[in-house]
Amino acid sequence: MIRKAFYPGSFDPFTNGHLDILLQALGLADEVVIAIGVHSSKPGMFTFDERRDLINQVVPAALASRVSVISFDNLTTDAAVEAGTSIMIRGVRDGSDLDYEMQLAGMNGALNENLQTVFLPASPDTRPITATLVRQVASMGGDASLFVPEPVAKALASKFPK
Repeated sequence: MIRKAFYPGSFDPFTNGHLDILLQALGLADEVVIAIGVHSSKPGMFTFDERRDLINQVVPAALASRVSVISFDNLTTDAAVEAGTSIMIRGVRDGSDLDYEMQLAGMNGALNENLQTVFLPASPDTRPITATLVRQVASMGGDASLFVPEPVAKALASKFPK
């Protein structure tokens, strides 16, 4: 039986922290579906197509066949079922993340008792990274390349030329 995991988020932009959690998830599951939440009321800095393309550039070639990228605009639990997954991947950086993620896991479990949430701890070097902070650094002319894979750093530089 194939173990298929669902890794939801905005991934706007895809950071080294996201990559860290993805690689850990691939150690647990045979396949990982990266699910980008898109909502018309909350436009992202990057379009869905841009995010998908950047993620596909970043996933190591040897693992690419085990990763797919989709969009969703409905309940995360419904999107996970539609994608044929039974594991929900959530990364946690610290205690405040864990508190929030525990609430989400409880709600998700109430909505779909067959969906198991798995928390993966961020590696120490990626714990301070958030997509929000990366966007702020890049928008203010800072060097975001420390926090994102190279293709994402180039895309950010094109969004915020100096």
